[in-house]
Amino acid sequence: MLLQNVRVVPVSREPIDNGWILFSEKIESLGSMESCPPGDGIDCAGLTAYPGFVDAHTHLGLFGDAQDSMGDDGNEDTNPSTPQVRALDGLNPFDPCWQEALRAGVTAVCTAPGSANPIGGMACILKTYGHGLPENRVLRRADILKLALGENPKRTYGSRQALPITRMGIAALIREKFTAAREYSDKRGGEDKPDFEPELDALALVFAHRLTLHIHAHRADDILTGVRLAEEFSLPYVIVHGTQGHIIADILAEKDAAVLCGPLLGDRCKPELAGAMPGNPGILCTAGVRTAIITDHPETPAQYLPLTAGLAVREGMAWADALRAITLTPAEILGIADRVGSLEPGKDADIVLFACDPLTVAAKPVQVYAGGKPRIISGESQA
Repeated sequence: MLLQNVRVVPVSREPIDNGWILFSEKIESLGSMESCPPGDGIDCAGLTAYPGFVDAHTHLGLFGDAQDSMGDDGNEDTNPSTPQVRALDGLNPFDPCWQEALRAGVTAVCTAPGSANPIGGMACILKTYGHGLPENRVLRRADILKLALGENPKRTYGSRQALPITRMGIAALIREKFTAAREYSDKRGGEDKPDFEPELDALALVFAHRLTLHIHAHRADDILTGVRLAEEFSLPYVIVHGTQGHIIADILAEKDAAVLCGPLLGDRCKPELAGAMPGNPGILCTAGVRTAIITDHPETPAQYLPLTAGLAVREGMAWADALRAITLTPAEILGIADRVGSLEPGKDADIVLFACDPLTVAAKPVQVYAGGKPRIISGESQA
């Protein structure tokens, strides 16, 4: 397929004002119209091509749309440490929210367990398209371990008067489990191998550098606790939400931390969101923090990801930084930038066409190509 006379915004380099893109399942080549290959193509005059949007933290498919508690499969809150559970095993690929996200140009998401448990389980990175088996959507599986600090674990276990009911208890539990897993991992490499333990076996993947910690933290002190724990065990980490990150932006920049910032649409529904402000991602980015914008679907539905990036622009974030925060930056943070996040030869042909600024409330894609196929036909998305 060949798109012609289209403005191309690769994100990874300067825009091409009048260009072309040749693709099948992958992007084969692109350039300015002066170098356009011969052949009939689709005339896209007046349109701009962007890479498919990437939402780096959601619970899409785990908390079912309009299904009440029977569709809630994101929190195995029967034990504060459940690293062995995997988001993919609870995923509903037939939730209509997948198609709503796709129609809005969101072509890749990270779906993670919820934040009831200090150690919640393994996340999965998926495309929003792909019929049938959930595995058909997978970009990366089980290479992220979800941790949670602060109010959510306190609320979950405090009502039961079971560890942990304080921030001290949350950190102590994580430290205890990580210490045990490190010892388990060391023994597995020796002659006297320990008996198989699902919990420790899953945590051992962290020490084999096969899992990155995604740490749910809103308050500044919780963010710093997450950093402290990760550094104590020399583990790679990403801060999820980072609601008060603007207070400690200089510290996060110094530590080269990455923050998945959001949701930006919603009320301050609990005490640790008291400092929530849509200017947060702009402040973090200006300070030099690697910043992506997220919806935390269903807290904010995933189809509103570009709209939340526009809100960040309204509150001071540079437009180019906000676009990057829903494309290439989250792809880099998730380790999938070899596949998605920018328009470059060799990457997946996830391309979104707009006739206007995509970060505005009235914006709607004219067409979404995902995996090289048009996904909007007569206004409806095609799986």
